[in-house]
Amino acid sequence: MELKALFLNCTLKYSPETSNTDAFIEKAASIFQELDVSTEVIRVADYKVKFGTSSNEGDTDSWPKILNKIKEVDLFILATPIWRGDRSSVAKMVAERLDGIMEEGNDDNGQFPTYNKVGGCLVDGNEDGAKKAISSILFDFIEHGFTVPVNAFSYYVGKAGPGPSYIEANGDKHKFTNNMLLQMAHNMVHVAKVLKAQPYPTNLLKLEEKAEALSK
Repeated sequence: MELKALFLNCTLKYSPETSNTDAFIEKAASIFQELDVSTEVIRVADYKVKFGTSSNEGDTDSWPKILNKIKEVDLFILATPIWRGDRSSVAKMVAERLDGIMEEGNDDNGQFPTYNKVGGCLVDGNEDGAKKAISSILFDFIEHGFTVPVNAFSYYVGKAGPGPSYIEANGDKHKFTNNMLLQMAHNMVHVAKVLKAQPYPTNLLKLEEKAEALSK
């Protein structure tokens, strides 16, 4: 079964500047590739993504190009560094732009284009805040229609307090982080295969009608 994965790198750095998050993605992508998943990486900072909550904020907005990539894949992984104890501003902007998905339900059952797609996340940094970032990202994914499997995340933060980041600290050799990467990849691929074979039957349009009747 052919599966495709898209990684969004939400670093604040523009290419070709070295990104620890990019190195983390590279490690994760290699594991997905071992599971016969093709991968693509987009560094969001390299695109002119406008602020907003729709799927298209005008002619110069690059978000529609990225969104089309998301719509074409089976697995979506958002990767972010930690800034001020939380996900980056770029990662938050991506979450805001994904709100537009909720206005794109299909005519048959109202499902968003993200239904039957699997979401996960990577968080890296040299300070605390990974679990806060992960909880925010994965909640957003659930609300935006992605399916989030068990342990669909991995993170690297090193020791408490400022210190070396993923590349300098050889985070690619960190056992806990790599164990979580393996769990994330295997669980995400499994669920993606299940959804590919048996998509959600949920009819959101009929459920909305029922909710309206229940609310009278």
